Amino acid sequence: MELVFFVNLFAAGIRSGTAILFASIGEIFAERAGVLNLGVEGMMLMGAMTAFGTAHATGNPWLGLLVAAVMGGLLALLHAFVTITLRADQVVSGLALTFVGTGLSAVLGAGLIEVRTAPRLPAFHIPLLADIPIVGPIFFQHNIIVYLGFLLAPLAWFYIYRTRPGLELRAIGEYPAAADVQGINVNAQRYLYVIAGGVLAGMGGAALSLAITPLWLEGMTAGQGWIAIGLVIFAGWNPLRAALGSYLFGAIRRLPLDLQILPIFLRNPTWGYFTNMLPYLFTIIVLVIGSREAMRKRMGSPAALGQPYAREERGA
Repeated sequence: MELVFFVNLFAAGIRSGTAILFASIGEIFAERAGVLNLGVEGMMLMGAMTAFGTAHATGNPWLGLLVAAVMGGLLALLHAFVTITLRADQVVSGLALTFVGTGLSAVLGAGLIEVRTAPRLPAFHIPLLADIPIVGPIFFQHNIIVYLGFLLAPLAWFYIYRTRPGLELRAIGEYPAAADVQGINVNAQRYLYVIAGGVLAGMGGAALSLAITPLWLEGMTAGQGWIAIGLVIFAGWNPLRAALGSYLFGAIRRLPLDLQILPIFLRNPTWGYFTNMLPYLFTIIVLVIGSREAMRKRMGSPAALGQPYAREERGA
């Protein structure tokens, strides 16, 4: 009984943590480039809403995933223009983006709340591997978006740490003036990675509405965008650690539901409120710790994170 409980918990954690995984790796790319984007929650909501609406209207969930990626990229482009070109405060711009995404998704998605017939992304069991005891149900019996997440984390890690473009990415986030001297177009690169982060956040939202919870509900991300931002700090801006943390958060989010069958929760339902609070409490603690500049440096934060760059100020 205990073994089944943990197998189901870990499998559900991987499934529900996939949306956070896409968003957190997208944020890692943006922050590695030196741009803080606090609009992840808004981009995920718009991605979830447009993916579900498109899939319902066209009958094609893949088209819904594509539209969600484009929507996330467009919102990120707006943030990039405000923070990179206009050099506005990145925190204020990111918060505004969250408000815009939350409001727009609620208004434009109002007619989708009652819809229950939209197609979802396909799920399948990987032959042979899915039949392995314990390991099979946890890792190899999922929706295709989960398998894409399995590939995304190591590919992102390899790109950042083992390729020349990844080296340039780290350079513009650490010392953009030095990168500029080497002929790297800092602002163009920042645009690229902020938009890439938005694309992944939009796909994370689509994972929610097309696979994990195949429907549209207003505010259905329930703070997962903020969890993704906190997870970036927790992971030390490392995609592999972010993947592990995403699945851990997914399991923690699932835990209250699975614990409801235990006698202590049946006798005292208030315990459920406490366990529901745990993921968000941990996120707040991580964000508070990570907000201190000295702590961020010890955890591996990009040195130029949050700082606009202008070529005319290079020698200042």
